[in-house]
Amino acid sequence: MTYLLIKSLHLLFVIAWMATVFYLPRILVNLAETANEPAVQARLQLMGRRLYKFGHNMFGMAFIFGLVLWQGWRVFPASLPNVTAGMHWIDAKLTLVAILLAYFIWAGRALKRKAAGGSLPSSRALRWINELPVLLLLGVIFLVLAKPF
Repeated sequence: MTYLLIKSLHLLFVIAWMATVFYLPRILVNLAETANEPAVQARLQLMGRRLYKFGHNMFGMAFIFGLVLWQGWRVFPASLPNVTAGMHWIDAKLTLVAILLAYFIWAGRALKRKAAGGSLPSSRALRWINELPVLLLLGVIFLVLAKPF
C-alpha cells in the first residue's frame, strides 16, 4: 500500500510538472507574437514567472517521490520493493528526464531574458521547439511501461 501511495504521488507531481513543461513554451510563443502589445506582454510575463515557479515546485516533489521509489527499498525494505534491480531502463529514463529538465530551465531562462529586454527565437522556431517534450515524454512512458532492458 505504501508503494502505491508513493507511486501515485510521484505520478501526480510528474503530471503537474509536465503541464508546465508543455505550457511555458506556449507563453514564449505568445510573447514572441505580441511584441507590440505592452499590456499583453506584462500579463504573459507574470503568468510565465508564476508557472515557472510552480513547475520548479512540482519537479521537486516529483523528484523526491521518484527518489523514494527508486532507492527507498534501501531504507524501508519491508514496505518498498527494489523496482530497478539489475535493470538499465531506469538509466535511460533518468537521462530523458534530465533532458526535459534542461529544456524546462532553458524555457525559464528565455522568459527571464525576455523580461530583461532580450529577444526570443521566432514564434515559428518556438512552435517547433515546443514539440520536443512530447517526444521525450513518449520515450519516458515507453521505458517505464515496457522496461525493455
